[in-house]
Amino acid sequence: MRHVEQLRFGCDGGEYVLRATGAHATARRLHLTRVLLAAMGGLLIGPALAGAGPIKVVAAESVYGDIASQIGGADVSVQSIIKSPSQDPHEFEPGVSTARAMADADVVIYNGVGYDAWAANLLRASGSAGRQFIDVAMLAHKKSGDNPHLWYEPAAVSALGEAVAAKLTHLRPEQGPEYARGLASFAMAMQRLQQRIAVLRARYAGTVVTATEPVFDYMADALGLIMRNDRFQLAVMNGTEPGASAIAAFEHDLRSHAVKVLLYNRQTSQALAERMRRIAEEAGVPVVAISETEPLGVNYQAWMLDQLDALDRALGGR
Repeated sequence: MRHVEQLRFGCDGGEYVLRATGAHATARRLHLTRVLLAAMGGLLIGPALAGAGPIKVVAAESVYGDIASQIGGADVSVQSIIKSPSQDPHEFEPGVSTARAMADADVVIYNGVGYDAWAANLLRASGSAGRQFIDVAMLAHKKSGDNPHLWYEPAAVSALGEAVAAKLTHLRPEQGPEYARGLASFAMAMQRLQQRIAVLRARYAGTVVTATEPVFDYMADALGLIMRNDRFQLAVMNGTEPGASAIAAFEHDLRSHAVKVLLYNRQTSQALAERMRRIAEEAGVPVVAISETEPLGVNYQAWMLDQLDALDRALGGR
């Protein structure tokens, strides 16, 4: 029997689980141990927030760093750990520099529900009572086994904005009015996003779609779309082989036009996901590229609106 450790995304009764097996699990444990030992000096010191200088915010994912920047403005210095759209977030391994950045942070933001378990581990190891942290999954009332792609749920992102403003105000009460203005601007931009979602929901609710991975699920729910081939998506996310029946069902949906759009995670290199994209293109089913990591040079709201516009064009035949 193989030893199984909860480290990497997997499919277990339809849930989103972190797991690793055998040598891979052992290697991950040894790597994290080395990181913690190498950075232990910095981790034990913790942040020392002074009245001067920006508040140091470390975000495990760049989308959360962007939101902190939108609210804190020039009064925050944000470092995002996972920020390259070409990087697979599930394969990220923290180094000593990541551990030290988190040790020196005044505020740490991470996704939670196992998506970035390395961040929670490093945060616990730091031992600083003064550091503020935000677990986005906790804000969104998510539990272990829930879909971890929380930035595709606008309500969770709005809750994060409020939490960021509250944490910054706690650290710098005198700057509270500035953070409130930043939050108001952020909320206005989120309102425009919600309005766009409402328009598309009225237009496309009940439309059947599919995806190579369950990245877009929360947004699909907000739009009223019907998502097919869940088991296939979970297997691809886990890097495992879907069952023959799941593969056949996916291919049939594409070739028979039972689905109107294929949502394709551009950050994956899975052969089966590529195969489904090719079949969709050959069958004339529109393919809409989505990503897990916020693209460089745009903010959260623009990123979501760009993807919604692409989906609108695909579903509308434009």
